[in-house]
Amino acid sequence: MATDSVVHQLAIRVGNKLRDERLMLATAESCTGGMVATAITDISGSSGWFERGFVTYSNQAKTEMIGVPSDLIERYGAVSEPVARAMAEGALRNSRAQISVAITGVAGPGGGTETKPVGMVSFSWSNRLQTKVETIVFKGDREKIRTQAAAHALRGVLAMLEQREH
Repeated sequence: MATDSVVHQLAIRVGNKLRDERLMLATAESCTGGMVATAITDISGSSGWFERGFVTYSNQAKTEMIGVPSDLIERYGAVSEPVARAMAEGALRNSRAQISVAITGVAGPGGGTETKPVGMVSFSWSNRLQTKVETIVFKGDREKIRTQAAAHALRGVLAMLEQREH
């Protein structure tokens, strides 16, 4: 179970790795509402490796701020891997970052459906060479789901950074 301290420790690890590799990160967050960006900017010196964060909570914000095609949202829904991918790629296009993470999900307690239950979160990580997507269904209340999602997003950034080394 992820906690705020787990998220903080992951953010420190991400920051150290980004700083060492002289890379910048951008975030595109929906259901986490900026939790990843907050964890990152809680760290002194993060301006050296955090370029910007987009909180694109509404569908309109996803389209206007990071260029997610509205027909993609209409076809797959905001909580979907195609939209997460478009968010991550849009965050890169609209920033000077070399790596991005996107998060879109149903944090609850309402809003879930049979096909997209509360706790379902789609993630995407992009580094201009490749984009990865993944969907996970987390358990717990709204706070637990959002914290677990933030931790998972940061773990994915670490994995993408570590993959660059091989």
